[in-house]
Amino acid sequence: MKISNHITIPETEIELHAIRAQGAGGQNVNKVSTAIHLRFDINASSLPDDYKEKLRQLTDRRISGDGVIIIKAQRYRTQEKNREDALARLQDLIKRAGFTPKKRTATKPTKASVKKRIESKTQRGRLKTLRGKVDP
Repeated sequence: MKISNHITIPETEIELHAIRAQGAGGQNVNKVSTAIHLRFDINASSLPDDYKEKLRQLTDRRISGDGVIIIKAQRYRTQEKNREDALARLQDLIKRAGFTPKKRTATKPTKASVKKRIESKTQRGRLKTLRGKVDP
């Protein structure tokens, strides 16, 4: 499974098991194992160490205390679509862990913008004083 241009996960590291889906669905739900139970061990994987660390630090209920990602896919009626859905959700989770946000650079407002802001505040204050009671 391809995560990015440099990172791929071998299919042998991902455990996929077909299980029966929960909920309403009639006779099909009781007979056919269409849901997919995916397990991915972060510690035993071939991911780079920084990805492993970021995945462990994520506050996601799908990641157990042992560092195992558990995804249950039962959105679709077919096993193939649920398998694709589970793999896509795993891929999305790993991509999110690898994403580092752009660092913010502190900036100051320009003198013109500060002047404009203060002038608008004084004008608003004058308008409010004009609304007050008039002394005879």
